[in-house]
Amino acid sequence: MVNGPPHFTESTVFPRCPSWSEDEIICARNVNNEVHFFENNNFGSKGAPSFVRLYQYPNFAGPHAALANKSFFKADKVTMLWNKKATAVLVIASTDVDKTGASYYGEQTLHYIATNGESAVVQLPKSGPIYDVAWNSSSTEFCAVYGFMPAKATVFNLKCDPVFDFGTGPRNAAYFSPHGHILVLAGFGNLRGQMEVWDVKNYKLISKPVASDSTYFAWCPDGEHILTATCAPRLRVNNGYKVWHYTGSVLHKHDVPSNAELWQVSWQPFLDGIFPAKRITYQAVPSEVPSEEPKVSTAYRPPALRNKPVTNSKLHEEEPPQNMKPQPGNDKPLSKTALKNQRKHEAKKAAKQEAKSDKSPEVAPPPPPQSTPRNPVSQASSGDPEVDRKIKNLRKKLKAIEQLKEQAAAGKQLEKNQLEKIQKEKVLLQELEDLELGI
Repeated sequence: MVNGPPHFTESTVFPRCPSWSEDEIICARNVNNEVHFFENNNFGSKGAPSFVRLYQYPNFAGPHAALANKSFFKADKVTMLWNKKATAVLVIASTDVDKTGASYYGEQTLHYIATNGESAVVQLPKSGPIYDVAWNSSSTEFCAVYGFMPAKATVFNLKCDPVFDFGTGPRNAAYFSPHGHILVLAGFGNLRGQMEVWDVKNYKLISKPVASDSTYFAWCPDGEHILTATCAPRLRVNNGYKVWHYTGSVLHKHDVPSNAELWQVSWQPFLDGIFPAKRITYQAVPSEVPSEEPKVSTAYRPPALRNKPVTNSKLHEEEPPQNMKPQPGNDKPLSKTALKNQRKHEAKKAAKQEAKSDKSPEVAPPPPPQSTPRNPVSQASSGDPEVDRKIKNLRKKLKAIEQLKEQAAAGKQLEKNQLEKIQKEKVLLQELEDLELGI
């Protein structure tokens, strides 16, 4: 029997992990032989920015030795994606919770940092989660898939300027071919497996095959063939794999018996340069595998509407692909606001032409007006701080209105003042256009 006070280990009295009092008001934590107490879940000063720094090995002598430094807010964790030449990195910063309540996925931002010291925020014109980001093997451009469904996909250059916008669609992944001349946008997981195969040299759609229930995707090192598979444990039924040509033909198919599971499938690796890039073809290559047309499920219609004509109402307005490269003689592509206004003006012109043709049936209708690109609205500073401040405030208000509209489309009940904000969108757009055109 030992007399004297009881003995405790350090981990018993002061655990290194946080420990709360019963009323959850006080929290204690052991840090380097010290006990830190926190009250009311206030664990430190807020507002300190996060940062990412690039260093040249082995020179790590503090912040002044960094090749590049990028600081940002709203980041609980980051994902870093280096390009093939290791000259730049894309940083996806994310928070677990979106304090605005607009997204279940939290908040995400995309940042660009290069070893030459350049850094920028990649401006994504549609709010929502960032599903995927992929570098082209050329290391000169990257593709981001982002925004609430239907998601947008955009290719950016190293200046973080949009090069091509693929519009909206059911997609959540992007895969560049090994030679970088073909891009596949796909919707896997909870989507139905639709793929869009694009020629990224000419930005033309090659094919739109469907690989339902796919859990795995991989380009063959030859840059011509694609492998999709349904594997366990993600899915334990209908396991198997398919080998596709990028033109949409299934060249080989293997189904696993119902009493077995497929756990992994992969291409044989080859060194870079073994397979030279070939000219892109748009004609589907012949195949001996019978084609399987995907089953198209019809939308449910209540009994009261089954004998009535089907209306073409859509929950979301689809955005078509558009080239974002600067036109000859222009420095920058059209801004988002300018593109919207351009489409409105073209629609008005078309409506006027149609009205004239209706009023004068005996006169042959004039040919449709050629769509000529408008001069881009510059994003540069006007030189007038007051004008710049007004433009910044207008863009902020329009972004808030866009978020409110998406919340309403998702079924959220908006308050009266929020509905009044949405009604002011046209006025704000016109005011912004007038200010930007004056720059």
